[in-house]
Amino acid sequence: MKISDILSLSNIFSNIKCNSKKAAMELLAKNIANHDNGISQTDVIDCLVARERLGSTGIGNGIAIPHGRLKHCKKTIATFIQLHNSIDYESIDDIPVDLIFALIVPEESTDEHLEILAILARMLSEKKTVDSLRKATSSEEMFSILTN
Repeated sequence: MKISDILSLSNIFSNIKCNSKKAAMELLAKNIANHDNGISQTDVIDCLVARERLGSTGIGNGIAIPHGRLKHCKKTIATFIQLHNSIDYESIDDIPVDLIFALIVPEESTDEHLEILAILARMLSEKKTVDSLRKATSSEEMFSILTN
């Protein structure tokens, strides 16, 4: 599995102005729903919020990976946003979040879900990668960083 299998350039957004975790979730859900006709923005928000209730997906160092499995999702879909300002995300280290990689997978894709989360956790724990994502000024630049 490669990030380029689940993330398209059209689902990467840079320098996004957002003032809350709720607003970020709504934006992420809209981006994901726009790329799969079988799911609604409301379904995606509900899925992401349900996962957040189990514990924050803010993994630390200003990064969050909200994710979930959704019944009517046909294929794994990801979106990435780089925020203009950091937001409170109730992260495990209490550091505000400015990089968010969201993931929705089909309900039955448990192994794929875990595999992708492991790939993302490894990639986003690399200081060089995270620094490059924060310095990036375009979706194209971020896509290149995330998929290489």
